[in-house]
Amino acid sequence: MAEIAVNPIFLEDCVMSIEDDDYAAAVSAATFTPTARQGFKGMKKNQQHRPPASWQLALSLAQDLATLTSLSNYLHVHEGETKAAVFKPVSGTGPEVQASIVIFPGGIGGTVETVPTSSVTMDVLGKPEIVPAV
Repeated sequence: MAEIAVNPIFLEDCVMSIEDDDYAAAVSAATFTPTARQGFKGMKKNQQHRPPASWQLALSLAQDLATLTSLSNYLHVHEGETKAAVFKPVSGTGPEVQASIVIFPGGIGGTVETVPTSSVTMDVLGKPEIVPAV
C-alpha cells in the first residue's frame, strides 16, 4: 500500500468571487457541503438507487450596508438569481472551486459594539468543479 503525502491548505489569502467581483475581504468562512439525497431500494436483491449528493455553499460575512457594491447589498439585490462563483483557497496558486449558485440574502443587524456578521447558505446547481492549478 502506498503512503500518500498530505499538503493541507491554509486559508489566509483567498479569492471568493461571485461573477467577476472578489468578496473575500468580507468573508471569514466559505464552505461547500454535500448532502445525501433519499434513495430508493427495491424488493429485489441489488436494487438500490442513490441519486448524487446535493451541494450548498455557506458563507460567513461581515455586514456592510453602507457600500453600494458590498457583498451584503449584492446578496440582497440579486436574491433568487443564479450566478457563477469561484473559491480559490490559495490566491494566485493552487486549485479553484467553480460552481453555479442561487443567491440568498444574508441577515441584517446584530449586537451593539460589534461588527455585525451574517451566515448565508446558498444552493449549488449540480456539483462544484475542482479545477487543478496550472
